[in-house]
Formats: sequence, C-alpha cells, structure tokens
Amino acid sequence: MPFARLAPGLTAEQLVAALGDPHRSSEALWRLIALGPDAAVPARDGLSHPDLRVRVNCCKVLDHVMGQDDLAAVIGALADPEPEVRWNALHALACDRCKAGECRPSAAAVLPPALALLTADPSPRVRAGACEVVGAWAHSRREAAAALQVSAGTDPSPAVRKKASWYAPGGPIFRRTRPKPQRPR
Repeated sequence: MPFARLAPGLTAEQLVAALGDPHRSSEALWRLIALGPDAAVPARDGLSHPDLRVRVNCCKVLDHVMGQDDLAAVIGALADPEPEVRWNALHALACDRCKAGECRPSAAAVLPPALALLTADPSPRVRAGACEVVGAWAHSRREAAAALQVSAGTDPSPAVRKKASWYAPGGPIFRRTRPKPQRPR
C-alpha cells in the first residue's frame, strides 16, 4: 500500500487535525512549520485537543513558529496531564534555535512552573527537561541555581541528577554559559 499523503491546499486547522493521524502526522507537522506564523493560532488551539498526538505535535510546531502571543499557551501546556506534552512544551520553551528577542520567555512567566516540574513531576524525563529551562536562569536567579543543586544531589533518577549537575553552579553547562564580563570602555 502506498504512503497516504495529505491533499494539497489544506487549511492550517485541517493540518492540525491531521497531526493525530500516525500515517500523516509527519507531513502535517512539516507543512504547518512551513506556514510559519500562520500556523501559530491553529497550533495554539491544538494544545487543548483531546488527542495526545495532536497536543504533542502542536508543541513541536510552536517550537518553530512561536511568537509572543503563543508563550502563555505553551506555558499552559506545562500543566498537561500527559508527560510527553509537558516535555515537548519544556523543549519549546528551552530551545534557543528558533527564539530570540520578544519570543524569549521571561523568568517570571516560565521559572515558577519549570521549578515545580523540576522538583515534583512524576516523570524523570519531564524533570530532566525542566533542568534545561531552569538552567537558563541559573546565573541570574538564586532559586534556579538552588533547585538545580538540590536536584543534582537528591533526585531519585540518576539521569536527572546528572543533567541537573550539568546546569547547576560549577557544572559544565553552567561554566560554558557563564555571562561574559563587560569590558570597560
């Protein structure tokens, strides 16, 4: 049987619905990403879809096309009941490749839910993903550095302890991302 392709000319809303079809989700994902900012609102709406695959893939779309108006929806996805959605939302917030300027989430908006996930989420994968988000503020926010140090020493998962130690003060990622001192003029 040949690969089932999506029809040309589908709307962004139709492509979001196709994200739940395992045979068409990859094509729908890349077509949505190719739409750029025009895919943001339908993807944002898809974060509340009943199908887990649609919610996960909408996080992936927003990782690439997120604008300032989408941040609140992605932050809201951190409370999704499914760990795969929470992890993908964390990745969308942590990934630097596609975000700069106004799309960069603020510590006030992101750090409290990320700290909650780092310290209390039942999924080790989600806690490990939270290390990246919390680690983005380890140089500037004491609570971020302290939470990473606690997780590096006490998390039940060896993988989370290791990742937290990378982002905690003294760790290799912490040292590599240290802000450069300002040169006097």
